[in-house]
Amino acid sequence: MDSFRHLAAHLGLDLVAVCLLTFAVYYPRHRRRDLVPAYLALNVALFTVVAALAEMSGAGGTALGFGLFGVLSIIRLRSDSVQHEEVAYYFTTLVLGLLCGLPHLAFGLTAGLSAVLLLVIYVADHPRLLARTRRAVVTLDAVHSDPAALRADLARRLGEPLNWTVMEVDFVRDLTVVDVRYREPEQGAGARRAAPAEPARSTAPAWESV
Repeated sequence: MDSFRHLAAHLGLDLVAVCLLTFAVYYPRHRRRDLVPAYLALNVALFTVVAALAEMSGAGGTALGFGLFGVLSIIRLRSDSVQHEEVAYYFTTLVLGLLCGLPHLAFGLTAGLSAVLLLVIYVADHPRLLARTRRAVVTLDAVHSDPAALRADLARRLGEPLNWTVMEVDFVRDLTVVDVRYREPEQGAGARRAAPAEPARSTAPAWESV
């Protein structure tokens, strides 16, 4: 009976933690409903498997544990529709499920470690942290052989370039595809510059904060 209560307490803690992560932090900031069931299902599934493996110690639990991590190792999160910050939420839900599923870990320690995870992801993905930093993939209607000229073109169109990578150069159509991270100009004080004759055409992925 005590073992059942301990497991129920850990399950309740896990559900509270993953619901806070999903509904209080992730969804209000990113508004992607399609990833909400993925986070919840991954978390609860891992909790269930870890709790079951703990009960099977000495009866094939070790082998099943290696099999579990083998399955997790082949999960690929390299889809273009999943951004890096969303991968961070994936791993946080994963770790919460593994942590809360450990039956021999004290409840207080589990709760404390879960709170640390939630606090870190809350702060690291806060909208006010580096709020003016943006990333975009843009197609420029020019080919610049001089990096200074490319920087000036990007600054004129977007803002102060922080880092960029030239992904494609098309000399036939006179186009340059650039993956750029830049800082938006402050509102007012000359933030809005003169518009170029032809604005840059953006391509996937969409504009995002980084």
